[in-house]
Order: sequence, then structure tokens, then C-alpha cells
Amino acid sequence: MLRTQIARRVYQPDDRLLDQLGRTDGDLVVLGAAGKMGVSLSRMAAEAFERLPGGRRVYAVSRFSDPQARAELDGAGVRTVAADLTDETALAALPDAPNVVYMVGRKFGTAGDAATTWGLNTYLPGRVVQRYAGARVVAFSSGNVYPLVPAHSGGADETVAPDPVGEYAQSCLGRERVLTYQAAATGTTLALIRLNYAIDCRYGVLTDIARAVRDGEPIELGNAAVNVVWQGDANRYVLSALGHVDNPPLVLNVTGPETASVRWLATELGRRLGREPIFQGTEADTALLSNAARCFGMFGYPSVSLAEMLDWTATWLAEGGPLLDKPTHFTERAGTF
Repeated sequence: MLRTQIARRVYQPDDRLLDQLGRTDGDLVVLGAAGKMGVSLSRMAAEAFERLPGGRRVYAVSRFSDPQARAELDGAGVRTVAADLTDETALAALPDAPNVVYMVGRKFGTAGDAATTWGLNTYLPGRVVQRYAGARVVAFSSGNVYPLVPAHSGGADETVAPDPVGEYAQSCLGRERVLTYQAAATGTTLALIRLNYAIDCRYGVLTDIARAVRDGEPIELGNAAVNVVWQGDANRYVLSALGHVDNPPLVLNVTGPETASVRWLATELGRRLGREPIFQGTEADTALLSNAARCFGMFGYPSVSLAEMLDWTATWLAEGGPLLDKPTHFTERAGTF
């Protein structure tokens, strides 16, 4: 029962989101909707639209190589569209809508095929803005565009100049630059979401750490601190940004409020799981950290606390909840993915 309640919290809208979405109108297209966050974000938007006037629809677009994701969306009243966005004919045939959330991206595998990463992360977003010229577009970027910052700094806020480490992070900054250029050229309003570590119990930094603690595997301490945010809260922030798009674009960090020590997180999860964590390496003085104060000022603090995320992750793992087996590689400091 608890697992069912936890799973629902990733797509359940609250009154704050209803207020924000009530300030916009029209349908929503979610591009890249079958990824780790796309299904729950699409479901959250659809459930919110059911509570708002206007008969608004959500279209979820993906190749849908995973039929289970499509079935879940269809069952939730989301209109699914199978399409490969790199196909110009398919891109042109997508449903029209005044609201777009762009979630397409590639991270892992970049080291072996950087060209594909750049094509998907940098070239394709520009074509999407041309296709949806004049729409309100919220596009995912990454906190990886920032440099590593001192662990005691409170994280990089939106005024910190990007200095990405590695080709994946560089391609994310390239995405931002191309989107900004095309938005200006087409009169499109835009928000760029620099996300750090959204989690649900099936995947994420806490799940990575919890599994290592449970299995007696060493936890690398080099990247000594992280930010995490509950996926449901991240979904709410992203959808809320549709009413605040701008040109030049709104840039918004999305993550949790804490700078959380990896050692402390492992110790807390070990206490909940009845295991003693094993550590290796030495904590560095810097880490990939973001400051989301601007986001909280606009849309309020997260609804799920870090303590709840720790409790839920331990419970999920102890009860054998399903896992995505998609490690975050949060320990990576050289930008190689």
C-alpha cells in the first residue's frame, strides 16, 4: 500500500500547480515523454487539466520502444504519438499546441559516440523550436553546465557563468545556445530548466546509494555532496514554468534545497536498512551543486522533504519495489559518460 502511495506522488498535481497552469491556456505537447521523468510529468499535466476548465489535452510524443510506458500513458488519458523526432516528416506531423515541454536528450554513451549526443542534444532542439515557433517552450537542460563549485558554497545559482566539463555537459550548453538563438529568430518564448538529480524510488542518487549499502558495495566519496529533488516536485516546477517563459529565456535551476553529504546520506540509508555503509576515496572540496532559490521563490518549496525521500527509498528497496537499473553515475567528476 505504501509503495502505491509513493508511486502516485510522482504525478499527483497540487493546488500550486493548478494555480500556475490556470494562468495559461491550450493543449500541451511533451516531447521525449517515455523517459525517466516524461511519463509522470505527462500524467501530472493530464490530471491537472482534468481539474481545470477548457478541455485541455496532453500529447505525449516518443518512439515508445517501451510499450509499457505507452500503455500507462494511454490508461491515464494521455494521447500518445509514436514518432522519431529526427525524421523531418514525423516532426512536421506532430500535433499543434501552444505549450511544449522538451525532454529529449542523451547522456550515457557520449564517450563512445559524441556525434549522436550533439545531434540529439544540440541540433534537434533548434529544429523543434522552428516547428513550434511562437509557442511557450520549456526545455530541459542540466546542472552539468555549471563548473564544480566549493561544497560549502550553497551551489551555483543562475548568475554563475557556465563552464561545462566533458562533451555531454558541453552539448547541454550548446542546446541552450541553439534554443536561445532559434527562440529569438522565431519569436518563441522559452524557459531553460537546469535540473540536478530528480529522483523517484525506482532510480536516482538515493537509490544508487541505498543499493550499494544493501549489497555491501563501496561508495565513492570523491564527489562528496549532491542535490536531490523528488520527481513529483521537479515535474511541478517544470510545468509551472510554462506560465513564465520569456525571450530572452527564463533560466531556472531545479533541484532540492539541501547540499547533502554523500557520507551522511549513506549513513542515514544504512541506519534505515540495518546495514553499515562502506566508503572509499576522499571527499573533494568541490562538487556539482546547484542553488534553486529562484525556483523556490517563484513556485514554493518542495512538497517532499529529504527525510521522506530517505524513508521512502529504504522502504521501497526493503519491500522489493521495481527498479529501472539506470545508474546516475553521480560520482563522475571528469564529465565522461
